[in-house]
Amino acid sequence: MPEPRARVLLISGSLRAGSTNSALLRTALAVAPAGVEATLYDGMGTLPHFNPDDDAEGLPVHPAVAVLRAAIHGADALLVSTPEYAGALPGSFKNLLEWTVGDASTYRKPIAWINASGAAAPTGAADAHDSLRKVLGYVHAEIVEDACARIPVPRGAIGADGLIADDAIRAQLAAVLAAVSRALRP
Repeated sequence: MPEPRARVLLISGSLRAGSTNSALLRTALAVAPAGVEATLYDGMGTLPHFNPDDDAEGLPVHPAVAVLRAAIHGADALLVSTPEYAGALPGSFKNLLEWTVGDASTYRKPIAWINASGAAAPTGAADAHDSLRKVLGYVHAEIVEDACARIPVPRGAIGADGLIADDAIRAQLAAVLAAVSRALRP
């Protein structure tokens, strides 16, 4: 009998084309260990601005919001990598999180985060992760502490293919995904 697969949705909190956070998650796709099926969500830039009036029961759901919610509902867990802008979560990523509140897609969902900040950001985006922890508390998500990690990625580590070839970074990513998978087992 095949081993059950943990479905992990990867979400970058950055819209930047050369984002180290996005490169880290693209690389996570390539190093996912056996038993982990990772999928990258890439629709954050298409989400409309959150407005509670547009998220009322009986109203049609914006197609981009429907795709986001379906991806989250279809995942067993989420792994996020987000930068910090102006001491907090980037606005576009906060907007994504706000769209998850109304349908409870993140309720009791295991979520972990990784941080790609290098030496230029000695706090490792601590304020962004504090904000993320607060938001996830409001939606009653389950933070997978063992899978939250700081994996600094120097810009030069990203190849022309958008992936990170460094063996140490790839091993850390595989370990994070394995920790997420372990958290899903009873």
